[in-house]
Amino acid sequence: MFSKWRKKSTEQKKVEIYAPVTGEAVALSAVPDEAFAGGFMGKGMAIEPSEGKLTAPFDGTAIHVIKSKHAVILEHSSGLQLLFHIGINTVSLRGEGFISHVQTGDTVKAGQTLIEFDIPKIKEAGYPVITSVIATNAEELTEDIETNLGPVQSGRDVILTAIFKA
Repeated sequence: MFSKWRKKSTEQKKVEIYAPVTGEAVALSAVPDEAFAGGFMGKGMAIEPSEGKLTAPFDGTAIHVIKSKHAVILEHSSGLQLLFHIGINTVSLRGEGFISHVQTGDTVKAGQTLIEFDIPKIKEAGYPVITSVIATNAEELTEDIETNLGPVQSGRDVILTAIFKA
C-alpha cells in the first residue's frame, strides 16, 4: 500500500574484478585476435601474464570449463559472467601445457588456483599467452566498463569494474 512512497534505489550495482593473473594489463584492442580485440566476444580487457597461474578473482561458480583447459567461465553472485581465455588459438594444444584445478559446476573462492599453464611451452608452440578477461553477459552492463591498465598482481589489483544497468 505504501510502496509508492518508498524511494526507488538509483544506486547502480558495481562489481570490482581483481587480476586473475600477474602481468601487464592491456586494452582488449591489444589482443592479436579480431574476435577478442573487436569486442565480438564481449567487453573486457587482457593481461600479458608473467606467471602461469590463473586464479579466481572472486567467490563464484565455474559455469563452464573448456575441455582443452585453456579457458573457464566464472559466475559472480551478482550474475556477472566472465570468460578467462588463456592465449590465442591455444585450443589447438588440446590441453598440453595446461592443468585445470576446477570442473564445471565447482564453487570457487577468491584466490583459488583455477588453471596452471606453461608459458614457455605455449610460446614454443607459436601461440601468444595474452589472457583475455571478457564479460560474456555484457548486454546487462552499462556501455563502458572501467579498466585499470598497467602492471597487475593476481588477487591484489582491481583490473575492471563492471557496472550493471539500472
